Amino acid sequence: MIKVAKRALVPPFIVMDVMREAAALEAAGRSIIHLEVGQPSTGIPQAAAKQVARIVGGDDPLGYTLASGLPALRSRIARHYRDMYGADVAAERIFVTTGSSGGFVLAFLSAFEAGDRVALAAPGYPAYRHILTSLGVVAELIEVDAAARYQPTVAHLKKLPRLPEGLIVGSPANPTGSVILPDAFRELAAFCDTNGIRLISDEIYHGITFGVTATTAAGVSDTAIVVNSFSKYFSMTGWRLGWLVVPEDLKRPLECLAQNLFIAPPAISQHAGIAVFDCRAELEANVARYARNREVLLRRLPESGFTHFAPADGAFYIYADISGFGEDAAAFCKRMLNEAGVATTPGTDFDPFHGHHFVRFSFAGSTADMEEACTRLVNWRAQG
Repeated sequence: MIKVAKRALVPPFIVMDVMREAAALEAAGRSIIHLEVGQPSTGIPQAAAKQVARIVGGDDPLGYTLASGLPALRSRIARHYRDMYGADVAAERIFVTTGSSGGFVLAFLSAFEAGDRVALAAPGYPAYRHILTSLGVVAELIEVDAAARYQPTVAHLKKLPRLPEGLIVGSPANPTGSVILPDAFRELAAFCDTNGIRLISDEIYHGITFGVTATTAAGVSDTAIVVNSFSKYFSMTGWRLGWLVVPEDLKRPLECLAQNLFIAPPAISQHAGIAVFDCRAELEANVARYARNREVLLRRLPESGFTHFAPADGAFYIYADISGFGEDAAAFCKRMLNEAGVATTPGTDFDPFHGHHFVRFSFAGSTADMEEACTRLVNWRAQG
């Protein structure tokens, strides 16, 4: 028998399985409200779409760009850091990637050796640990809870048997939506710098916050790697475009890896990325809708028995504790989908320790869908 590489034998991303089951029910004629998918229901802003149409119909052959991306896009992203955060980031430190997923692969390969240990929070985005595992890097999970606002702290790192080579943080986080508060973020970054820990800061939900400030590692650390994406705030999920802010010592190694692994990010997506920065009014209208959707869920989910939530500071998720319902999250979500027609994601996707007690609701869709989902859940729970 021809072997299958062990590095390929990572667990599935369960939300994708839920999407498949929901699609099958829809194909059979069922009405399904989608609260499982972590992507905007809106497309690329209209002004950016028109700019793309002009480029496609023009003389640009849309061939390979530099492995690091179009210089104009890198400069525009650098300007974004000055405008939004007051952070002086040189365009030469911006590296455009094929989505944040491609960015994580490049970041992990450039920063860690096989056998290194990288700490990360549980609950957290499952692809972190699955990508690390496929690369032979040890994902060291830190159990975080409400007392720590579902985020890793310096105290957590000090309790590890030995300090890791890396730390991944997400702020706002998936699935909890929690944000690392500014003082705590600076403390984490300083501890990592002092102790030789490479900080990887996932900032793909920046721009989507509710009454709090999200801190960028680019403004507080010269050794951290920032991962960001056009998929969430910029509503360009299917365009597969992201970027890294990289420290000086990783610029050339990362470029060589990208040349060999990806050649270049998609050219047309990069042109769209330049244009989308000038679509703030439309993008902020999306965030205002997320805020309304969040309010609907926080107000109405308790009507059907959901009463304990992680701090929904940002992103578009509510992470709800269902331990009082006495049912495993996977079975609970399956019943919710089949009986109520509401698709959600079990916490087991995000937390192998306690995820069976949690469910993630995404509020990236329409406000009408949020209201309808809550009404369905009230009726479903009333039926026992």
